[in-house]
Amino acid sequence: MTATAPAGRPRDPEVDRRITLAAVDLFGEAGWAGFSLEAVARRAGVGKASIYLRWSTKESLLADALATRIIDIADTDTGTLRGDLVDLARQMLRLYLGESSRAVQRISVEAPSIPGVAQRWEELRGSQVLAARAMVRRGIRRGEIPESASVTLLLDTLCGGVAMHVSSTPAHLLPRLVSDVDDYAERLVDFLLRAAIAT
Repeated sequence: MTATAPAGRPRDPEVDRRITLAAVDLFGEAGWAGFSLEAVARRAGVGKASIYLRWSTKESLLADALATRIIDIADTDTGTLRGDLVDLARQMLRLYLGESSRAVQRISVEAPSIPGVAQRWEELRGSQVLAARAMVRRGIRRGEIPESASVTLLLDTLCGGVAMHVSSTPAHLLPRLVSDVDDYAERLVDFLLRAAIAT
């Protein structure tokens, strides 16, 4: 939980921004083993007191920083299942390719062993799953794919396809991948929907 600033001394949102950005960057580079309030203060260019006034533990700082800096997956209703899934794929690609991409990759592995962070990460993942499943269920209700289509398999394949595409792309090709987000999202979704309709 974020500590309350002393009465009469309003918090500076710019300092908050620098600290949370530094925390996510440091975690992405060094992981939990290399994460400390002192190291975050150095990276953010603030005094340790600025952090201790806001967060009493490194667990609470990381949890708040991740909640602030890592985008949530929105349940977008475009009116068609294809449009919804393309938007979902775009959101996931931007999550894995964005400025916090290394932190996203680390937290998916390390979260269960970090007290106070595991619950926040599970809440985020849970909201993402619910948003994605709502998209597919709307498509089934509209008759865009058969009722027999597996929501789980469709989303597993989409999410796994995005993650594998990003992780298997060599570093020197990542800029091209970033510029190709929309095209790849559309091609992936079209492939999956053809398979879903054929089942």
